This record gives sequence, structure tokens and C-alpha cells, in this order.
Amino acid sequence: MAEITFPRSLPTYCAASLTLSCPATVDGEPSLYSVTAEALKSQFGARSPREEDLVQAFTAHREQIENIALSWFEMTQAHEIVLRSGHFRFAN
Repeated sequence: MAEITFPRSLPTYCAASLTLSCPATVDGEPSLYSVTAEALKSQFGARSPREEDLVQAFTAHREQIENIALSWFEMTQAHEIVLRSGHFRFAN
């Protein structure tokens, strides 16, 4: 089983891909997970794809988002993942 950690940092917004991204470490290696605006809107109630609305939804549900990210890092053994709405729907 991989050792996965999520350093506490503010997410980075990418307007081109409409995602928020945060660092992680997987077995000591720098990694990254991103969450789409669509997922944050449909699953966590973000009011719009604007950065401030996405960050607010992300912050309010960070623990749940990181739990899903943890699962996907473990399942895929990837070092970079993008979480979409389906990842959260299938987890419930």
C-alpha cells in the first residue's frame, strides 16, 4: 500500500481547464490531484466555475475530496489524477 499525504496548501486554479489542483505526495514523490469545476458544482454545490466559488466548495469539502483522491491514487498507482463528478458519484 502506498504512503499518501496531502500537504495543507491553497488549491491552484486553472481557468483553461476549469480545475483546482493541490499537491500530494505518493511514496515520497511529488504528486498532484485536481478537481474539475463540474464536479465541484454538481457534487459540492459550487455556485459557479469562478475561482472564488470553486475554492469555497473545495474548502468546505476538502476532507471528502482528499478521501476520494486517496482511493484513486491507491487504485491507479498514478502520481497525477483528475477527479470528475463520476468519481464522487461512484464513491457514494
